[in-house]
Amino acid sequence: MKYKIDNNNLLNNFLIYAKINTRSNPNNSKQIPSTNCQLDLIKILKQQLEELNLQEVKVNPKNSYLTALLPSNTDEARPTIGFIAHLDTADFESENVNPQVHYNYDGKPIKFDNGLELTTTEFPNLKKFIGQTLITTDGKTLLGVDDKAGIASIISAITYLLNHPEISHGPIKIGFGPDEEIGQGAKHFDISDFQADFAYTLDNGDIGDIEYETFNAAQAVITIQGKSVHPGQAKEGGLVNAITIGEKIDSIIPQFERAEFTDNREGYYLMLNFDAKIESAELTYIIRDFDHNNFEKRKQLIRNIVNLLNQQLDRPRINLQIEDEYYNMADIIKKNPYPIDLAKQALINLGITPTIKAFRGGTDGSLITYQGMPTPNLFNGGDNFHGPYEFVTVEAMQAVAATIIEISHISK
Repeated sequence: MKYKIDNNNLLNNFLIYAKINTRSNPNNSKQIPSTNCQLDLIKILKQQLEELNLQEVKVNPKNSYLTALLPSNTDEARPTIGFIAHLDTADFESENVNPQVHYNYDGKPIKFDNGLELTTTEFPNLKKFIGQTLITTDGKTLLGVDDKAGIASIISAITYLLNHPEISHGPIKIGFGPDEEIGQGAKHFDISDFQADFAYTLDNGDIGDIEYETFNAAQAVITIQGKSVHPGQAKEGGLVNAITIGEKIDSIIPQFERAEFTDNREGYYLMLNFDAKIESAELTYIIRDFDHNNFEKRKQLIRNIVNLLNQQLDRPRINLQIEDEYYNMADIIKKNPYPIDLAKQALINLGITPTIKAFRGGTDGSLITYQGMPTPNLFNGGDNFHGPYEFVTVEAMQAVAATIIEISHISK
């Protein structure tokens, strides 16, 4: 690797971050952050940034983003580049995280005390990390690679640049924000406060991945008002079974356009929840598509189904609410692809093959891009996110840090 990132510092930082429970709470999304435990990590990171003598170290009281500035060390005009990672972890057991470090991983099965095993047979990607310093869970919790690997890599990159002033770079902004996993944090991102020309999130992905194409996303909530009548008098009493209506709605949605039958750039419908009894029912769907026109057609199909069934009932009993969640940031980034070209060149310079991927999801960058700051996603080097099989290697995080350094160095 072109840059010799300090292994011990990177590893120690990651272990400190991983042990802090920062699980966000979707049922408390009106609070920022949704869980107070995320503030525990913010305090540690703020102290580290201050000890590095970065400028403008602050926590925005409105959105709980921790931000800082590493000033330019050159007289050349360079863009201000942001690097962003999120504090929270997913909706999985996150208390008493006990990371396991496997030095010079030999490729053999890793057996946890609770009976789970991490094997190259079940998880072939592990083979790529033989000989490296592998960090896993103890099988009882997630590890928090998503996105504490991103945080640790940013801290290591900034530390390296401070220790090597001969590496020229423009202004670098750092942002650590809450509640990405519940889709809330970036909704409150303050571009005018952050003041970067463009940025990168470091959120999931294999080494070399660049993701700037995401789904257009919406959520549809369908409520149904039935009429409960004693079954012995159901016909004469006009029983209306909300359960049956809900099943009918779902049956009309094209079978092979459901999430479990799609991949690559195919869009889908997914029923997240179906709560029902005779007198009332509620169905929740998510709607996804990379193409904006197809996205609108998918939403219209749901509207058409509801309208059709309402016409067949004694009166309109079905109510639909559709809310857009985020949009495909490629529609904006393609207009000015410099951040992508810059990242690709940085990876090539480091001997890493760039891989452009369409991300079958959304990132904080989706929302931030549509607020006016192009923010594609780079890799954080981890794997098996959001569960007990999560892992990352020190070497993978070194590659992330090196990518940050090289992007900052070659930007023009």
